[in-house]
Amino acid sequence: MLTFLEEFGYLTTWLLSAVVIYGRYLLLAGLAYFLFYRFGLGPARRKIQAAFPAAARLRGELRESATTALVFGAVGLFIVALRAKGLTLVYTDLNLYAWWCLPVSFVLLVVLHDAYFYWLHRLMHHSRWLRKVHAAHHGSYNPNPLTALAFHPLEALAEIAIIPVLLFVIPVHPLVLLLFGLWSLGWNIIGHLGYELFPTGFVSHPVGRYFNTSTHHNQHHLDGRYNFGLYFNYWDRWFGTNNPDYEQTFASVTGQLGDGARVQ
Repeated sequence: MLTFLEEFGYLTTWLLSAVVIYGRYLLLAGLAYFLFYRFGLGPARRKIQAAFPAAARLRGELRESATTALVFGAVGLFIVALRAKGLTLVYTDLNLYAWWCLPVSFVLLVVLHDAYFYWLHRLMHHSRWLRKVHAAHHGSYNPNPLTALAFHPLEALAEIAIIPVLLFVIPVHPLVLLLFGLWSLGWNIIGHLGYELFPTGFVSHPVGRYFNTSTHHNQHHLDGRYNFGLYFNYWDRWFGTNNPDYEQTFASVTGQLGDGARVQ
Protein backbone atom coordinates (compact mmCIF):
# COMPACT_ATOMS: atom_id res chain seq x y z
CA MET A 1 0.00 0.00 0.00
CA LEU A 2 2.87 2.36 0.73
CA THR A 3 4.25 1.59 -2.75
CA PHE A 4 0.87 2.53 -4.22
CA LEU A 5 0.95 5.84 -2.37
CA GLU A 6 4.48 6.55 -3.50
CA GLU A 7 3.63 5.72 -7.12
CA PHE A 8 0.36 7.60 -7.46
CA GLY A 9 0.82 10.24 -4.79
CA TYR A 10 -1.32 11.17 -1.82
CA LEU A 11 -3.46 13.68 -3.71
CA THR A 12 -4.38 11.22 -6.48
CA THR A 13 -5.08 8.47 -3.96
CA TRP A 14 -7.27 10.80 -1.90
CA LEU A 15 -9.29 11.88 -4.92
CA LEU A 16 -9.70 8.30 -6.14
CA SER A 17 -10.90 7.27 -2.68
CA ALA A 18 -13.41 10.13 -2.64
CA VAL A 19 -14.68 9.17 -6.09
CA VAL A 20 -15.20 5.56 -4.95
CA ILE A 21 -17.02 6.69 -1.79
CA TYR A 22 -19.22 9.13 -3.71
CA GLY A 23 -19.88 6.56 -6.42
CA ARG A 24 -20.99 4.02 -3.82
CA TYR A 25 -23.29 6.65 -2.31
CA LEU A 26 -24.77 7.55 -5.69
CA LEU A 27 -25.32 3.89 -6.53
CA LEU A 28 -27.03 2.85 -3.28
CA ALA A 29 -28.76 6.07 -2.23
CA GLY A 30 -29.64 6.90 -5.83
CA LEU A 31 -31.11 3.45 -6.38
CA ALA A 32 -33.22 3.77 -3.21
CA TYR A 33 -34.37 7.24 -4.27
CA PHE A 34 -35.45 6.16 -7.75
CA LEU A 35 -37.13 2.99 -6.51
CA PHE A 36 -39.16 4.75 -3.81
CA TYR A 37 -39.56 8.31 -5.11
CA ARG A 38 -39.70 7.81 -8.87
CA PHE A 39 -41.01 4.29 -9.40
CA GLY A 40 -43.36 4.17 -6.40
CA LEU A 41 -41.94 1.06 -4.72
CA GLY A 42 -43.07 2.22 -1.27
CA PRO A 43 -46.80 2.12 -0.48
CA ALA A 44 -48.22 5.63 -0.03
CA ARG A 45 -49.47 4.79 3.47
CA ARG A 46 -45.88 4.00 4.52
CA LYS A 47 -44.60 7.44 3.51
CA ILE A 48 -43.74 8.97 6.87
CA GLN A 49 -44.21 12.59 5.78
CA ALA A 50 -46.86 13.24 3.16
CA ALA A 51 -44.79 15.85 1.29
CA PHE A 52 -41.90 15.11 -1.08
CA PRO A 53 -38.52 16.88 -0.92
CA ALA A 54 -37.98 19.90 -3.16
CA ALA A 55 -35.64 19.61 -6.14
CA ALA A 56 -33.41 22.39 -4.80
CA ARG A 57 -32.89 20.49 -1.57
CA LEU A 58 -31.99 17.32 -3.47
CA ARG A 59 -29.31 19.21 -5.39
CA GLY A 60 -27.99 20.60 -2.13
CA GLU A 61 -27.77 17.10 -0.66
CA LEU A 62 -25.80 15.87 -3.65
CA ARG A 63 -23.30 18.73 -3.22
CA GLU A 64 -23.00 18.23 0.54
CA SER A 65 -22.51 14.50 0.07
CA ALA A 66 -19.68 15.19 -2.39
CA THR A 67 -17.81 17.14 0.30
CA THR A 68 -18.50 14.34 2.78
CA ALA A 69 -16.91 11.90 0.32
CA LEU A 70 -13.81 14.11 0.19
CA VAL A 71 -13.62 14.14 3.99
CA PHE A 72 -14.14 10.38 4.29
CA GLY A 73 -11.55 9.82 1.56
CA ALA A 74 -9.03 11.94 3.46
CA VAL A 75 -9.60 9.94 6.64
CA GLY A 76 -9.24 6.70 4.68
CA LEU A 77 -5.94 7.95 3.29
CA PHE A 78 -4.87 8.87 6.82
CA ILE A 79 -5.61 5.30 7.94
CA VAL A 80 -3.60 3.87 5.04
CA ALA A 81 -0.66 6.12 5.88
CA LEU A 82 -0.81 5.11 9.56
CA ARG A 83 -0.88 1.43 8.62
CA ALA A 84 2.05 1.88 6.23
CA LYS A 85 4.05 3.14 9.21
CA GLY A 86 2.92 0.22 11.37
CA LEU A 87 0.84 2.38 13.70
CA THR A 88 -2.49 0.54 13.46
CA LEU A 89 -3.70 -3.03 13.99
CA VAL A 90 -5.07 -3.29 10.44
CA TYR A 91 -3.86 -6.59 8.97
CA THR A 92 -4.11 -8.32 5.58
CA ASP A 93 -2.79 -11.78 6.47
CA LEU A 94 -5.86 -13.86 7.42
CA ASN A 95 -3.59 -16.33 9.21
CA LEU A 96 -2.44 -13.67 11.64
CA TYR A 97 -5.57 -13.94 13.81
CA ALA A 98 -8.25 -16.58 14.37
CA TRP A 99 -11.19 -16.60 11.91
CA TRP A 100 -13.60 -15.40 14.59
CA CYS A 101 -11.71 -12.09 14.78
CA LEU A 102 -13.45 -11.06 11.55
CA PRO A 103 -17.05 -11.09 12.87
CA VAL A 104 -16.01 -9.95 16.35
CA SER A 105 -14.11 -6.93 15.00
CA PHE A 106 -17.10 -6.03 12.80
CA VAL A 107 -19.49 -6.16 15.76
CA LEU A 108 -17.10 -4.09 17.88
CA LEU A 109 -16.86 -1.41 15.19
CA VAL A 110 -20.64 -1.25 14.86
CA VAL A 111 -21.39 -1.16 18.60
CA LEU A 112 -18.66 1.34 19.47
CA HIS A 113 -19.47 3.59 16.53
CA ASP A 114 -23.14 3.55 17.53
CA ALA A 115 -22.28 4.59 21.09
CA TYR A 116 -19.93 7.32 19.86
CA PHE A 117 -22.53 8.63 17.42
CA TYR A 118 -25.28 8.81 20.05
CA TRP A 119 -23.26 10.99 22.40
CA LEU A 120 -21.74 13.08 19.62
CA HIS A 121 -25.21 13.61 18.17
CA ARG A 122 -26.61 14.73 21.51
CA LEU A 123 -23.67 17.10 21.94
CA MET A 124 -24.33 18.58 18.49
CA HIS A 125 -27.84 19.48 19.58
CA HIS A 126 -26.80 20.92 22.94
CA SER A 127 -23.69 22.86 21.96
CA ARG A 128 -24.44 26.23 20.37
CA TRP A 129 -21.42 26.05 18.04
CA LEU A 130 -21.88 22.41 17.04
CA ARG A 131 -25.59 22.99 16.51
CA LYS A 132 -24.70 25.45 13.74
CA VAL A 133 -22.52 22.81 12.08
CA HIS A 134 -25.21 20.16 12.42
CA ALA A 135 -27.82 22.54 10.99
CA ALA A 136 -26.57 21.73 7.47
CA HIS A 137 -27.85 18.18 7.84
CA HIS A 138 -31.12 19.35 9.37
CA GLY A 139 -31.70 21.49 6.30
CA SER A 140 -33.30 18.26 5.10
CA TYR A 141 -36.46 18.66 7.17
CA ASN A 142 -38.10 15.94 5.08
CA PRO A 143 -35.25 13.41 4.62
CA ASN A 144 -34.86 11.04 1.69
CA PRO A 145 -32.13 8.55 0.68
CA LEU A 146 -29.89 11.30 -0.73
CA THR A 147 -29.76 12.88 2.76
CA ALA A 148 -27.69 9.95 4.01
CA LEU A 149 -24.29 11.69 3.60
CA ALA A 150 -25.41 15.32 3.41
CA PHE A 151 -23.25 16.79 6.19
CA HIS A 152 -21.22 19.88 6.88
CA PRO A 153 -17.53 18.95 6.34
CA LEU A 154 -16.77 19.38 10.05
CA GLU A 155 -19.63 17.08 11.01
CA ALA A 156 -18.48 14.51 8.46
CA LEU A 157 -15.01 14.61 10.03
CA ALA A 158 -16.39 14.33 13.55
CA GLU A 159 -18.58 11.36 12.63
CA ILE A 160 -15.75 9.30 11.13
CA ALA A 161 -12.99 10.40 13.52
CA ILE A 162 -13.64 7.48 15.89
CA ILE A 163 -12.66 4.88 13.27
CA PRO A 164 -8.89 5.63 13.11
CA VAL A 165 -8.86 5.68 16.91
CA LEU A 166 -10.46 2.22 17.09
CA LEU A 167 -7.90 0.84 14.65
CA PHE A 168 -5.17 1.52 17.21
CA VAL A 169 -6.73 -0.99 19.62
CA ILE A 170 -8.80 -3.45 17.53
CA PRO A 171 -7.25 -5.78 14.92
CA VAL A 172 -9.30 -5.22 11.76
CA HIS A 173 -9.01 -6.72 8.28
CA PRO A 174 -9.68 -4.38 5.30
CA LEU A 175 -12.60 -6.62 4.33
CA VAL A 176 -14.22 -5.80 7.69
CA LEU A 177 -13.67 -2.08 7.07
CA LEU A 178 -15.34 -2.45 3.67
CA LEU A 179 -18.33 -4.26 5.17
CA PHE A 180 -18.58 -1.72 7.97
CA GLY A 181 -18.64 1.11 5.43
CA LEU A 182 -21.47 -0.61 3.54
CA TRP A 183 -23.35 -1.30 6.79
CA SER A 184 -23.06 2.33 7.90
CA LEU A 185 -24.13 3.75 4.55
CA GLY A 186 -26.97 1.24 4.21
CA TRP A 187 -28.33 2.04 7.66
CA ASN A 188 -28.07 5.76 6.96
CA ILE A 189 -30.08 5.28 3.79
CA ILE A 190 -32.73 3.30 5.68
CA GLY A 191 -32.89 5.95 8.41
CA HIS A 192 -33.40 8.73 5.86
CA LEU A 193 -35.56 6.73 3.46
CA GLY A 194 -38.79 8.57 4.24
CA TYR A 195 -40.71 5.29 4.01
CA GLU A 196 -41.05 2.75 6.80
CA LEU A 197 -39.64 -0.67 5.82
CA PHE A 198 -40.05 -2.59 9.07
CA PRO A 199 -43.18 -4.67 9.75
CA THR A 200 -46.05 -3.80 12.06
CA GLY A 201 -45.15 -4.50 15.69
CA PHE A 202 -41.39 -4.29 15.06
CA VAL A 203 -40.76 -1.62 17.71
CA SER A 204 -42.54 -3.67 20.39
CA HIS A 205 -40.77 -6.94 19.51
CA PRO A 206 -38.28 -8.08 22.19
CA VAL A 207 -35.42 -7.83 19.66
CA GLY A 208 -36.78 -5.37 17.10
CA ARG A 209 -37.39 -2.68 19.71
CA TYR A 210 -33.63 -2.26 20.06
CA PHE A 211 -33.08 -1.41 16.38
CA ASN A 212 -33.83 2.00 14.95
CA THR A 213 -36.30 2.51 12.09
CA SER A 214 -36.95 5.04 9.33
CA THR A 215 -39.74 6.51 11.46
CA HIS A 216 -37.36 6.98 14.38
CA HIS A 217 -34.83 9.08 12.48
CA ASN A 218 -37.48 10.89 10.45
CA GLN A 219 -38.97 12.14 13.72
CA HIS A 220 -35.53 13.43 14.70
CA HIS A 221 -35.39 15.58 11.58
CA LEU A 222 -38.74 17.04 12.59
CA ASP A 223 -37.93 17.51 16.28
CA GLY A 224 -34.26 17.56 17.20
CA ARG A 225 -34.92 17.11 20.91
CA TYR A 226 -35.34 13.35 20.53
CA ASN A 227 -34.11 10.21 18.75
CA PHE A 228 -30.32 10.56 18.67
CA GLY A 229 -29.39 6.93 18.02
CA LEU A 230 -27.88 5.64 14.79
CA TYR A 231 -28.18 1.86 14.43
CA PHE A 232 -29.66 0.78 17.74
CA ASN A 233 -32.34 2.12 20.04
CA TYR A 234 -31.05 1.11 23.45
CA TRP A 235 -29.23 4.41 24.14
CA ASP A 236 -32.41 6.40 23.48
CA ARG A 237 -34.39 3.97 25.63
CA TRP A 238 -31.88 3.96 28.48
CA PHE A 239 -31.60 7.76 28.63
CA GLY A 240 -35.22 8.62 27.87
CA THR A 241 -34.54 10.43 24.59
CA ASN A 242 -37.01 8.55 22.39
CA ASN A 243 -39.76 10.78 21.02
CA PRO A 244 -42.82 10.18 23.25
CA ASP A 245 -44.89 9.61 20.08
CA TYR A 246 -42.40 7.26 18.42
CA GLU A 247 -44.21 3.96 18.88
CA GLN A 248 -47.63 5.46 18.11
CA THR A 249 -46.33 7.11 14.93
CA PHE A 250 -44.64 3.87 13.86
CA ALA A 251 -47.87 1.96 14.45
CA SER A 252 -49.78 4.48 12.35
CA VAL A 253 -47.32 4.42 9.47
CA THR A 254 -47.26 0.62 9.40
CA GLY A 255 -51.06 0.39 9.46
CA GLN A 256 -51.48 -0.87 13.01
CA LEU A 257 -53.62 2.15 13.93
CA GLY A 258 -54.96 2.83 10.44
CA ASP A 259 -54.23 5.92 8.36
CA GLY A 260 -54.50 9.51 9.48
CA ALA A 261 -52.00 9.86 12.32
CA ARG A 262 -48.88 10.24 10.18
CA VAL A 263 -46.65 13.28 10.22
CA GLN A 264 -47.90 15.68 7.52
